[in-house]
Amino acid sequence: MLRIPAEEFAARVEKLRALMNEQELQACLIYGDEYRKENLRYMSNYWPLFERGAVIVPLIGEPFILAAPEGEMFCREMSAFPDVRLLPEFACVTVPDIIEYPQAHYTSLTEIRKGLQGSGPLHRMGIVGIDAMPAPLMRILEQSFGGVELVDAGDLLFKLRMTKTANEVACLQEAARIADAGYRLMINQVKPGMTELELASLAYGECTRQGAESIPFCLLTSGERVNTIIGRASGKVIADGDMIMAAIAVQVEGYVATLNFPFVAGAMSPEQKAFIDILVEAEDIALSNVRAGARQSGVVRAVKAYFKERDMTEYDLYPPLHGCGLAEAESPYPDEHSEALFIAGMTVNTDVSLFGHPHGSNRIEESLLVTESGYESMSKLVRQLSSTWKETATIRVI
Repeated sequence: MLRIPAEEFAARVEKLRALMNEQELQACLIYGDEYRKENLRYMSNYWPLFERGAVIVPLIGEPFILAAPEGEMFCREMSAFPDVRLLPEFACVTVPDIIEYPQAHYTSLTEIRKGLQGSGPLHRMGIVGIDAMPAPLMRILEQSFGGVELVDAGDLLFKLRMTKTANEVACLQEAARIADAGYRLMINQVKPGMTELELASLAYGECTRQGAESIPFCLLTSGERVNTIIGRASGKVIADGDMIMAAIAVQVEGYVATLNFPFVAGAMSPEQKAFIDILVEAEDIALSNVRAGARQSGVVRAVKAYFKERDMTEYDLYPPLHGCGLAEAESPYPDEHSEALFIAGMTVNTDVSLFGHPHGSNRIEESLLVTESGYESMSKLVRQLSSTWKETATIRVI
């Protein structure tokens, strides 16, 4: 079973402490919840369910987890660190009510502050996840840590998460393998007369059977409903000749790989073939610009230039590349003017797309590992579909 080993979490703590030293931070609180799990999962492996969570990394001393009563055992199962403390403020995120847990053994932010000061003066504390934290919780933190400068330290985790270790890549590769299996089943079994929900259920079921920790989404629309950037599967009946726009994201040990490739239920029209041709060619152009040392903006410029050449600019609605990892879409998200370079060990998604075209809306998306010489695609299925399409102009999988 794939896992991020304990020693890797320990190494992340030491790397974070080095960055904390540079910014003169005596402690760092990394916040997360069920919906914005990435930074908390990265530093502690904890992914809250219904509740809030955090890990506090002091400059001196052992990291510890902040959790809530219902998820305490769940937290202890997942957490990379044994010290788990409960806070009433971290209970159920979906209700305004104060829920009583008579058997809970709570600490308080005041006690936490005292403990941190036991390791030395506490003047500055970094907060990672301010953008995801509810304003009332941030106010409580400010009150409890009055006199301590609270600093937005989100950029520290951005630096740490930018490139991936071999263990992280292995999780992404496994997520991509599972996503391939679910998507392959949809292509093989799609037929006119089934509903979008029936088609999507095939991918959900197969990905779960194959070992997905979670399926963050399976976007699926068909026919006229593809005229959107994203869309949930519905009870719409798929008709003969309907283009399908589907994207499936699979999570393994927190890491999310995504794929999307256009396909059609029943007979494909010449116009649909011409549309898919353009996307396949644009994807090849994007891939040819991915390599360590190259500017990320090169991908964006090259794809936009090709779409302009094919009179597709009005259907080109956003940049064709973004990062991937502990979120389906994470930094970097370059535009035409980005000066940032690709770095070996980065993981990114192409997201080459056209929306609102008379003959369809769709995208090609695959997760990539950036290498010194170029890239490695994590999706064997997307590479197979692309190769088969260029040879036969058909969507066939084995």
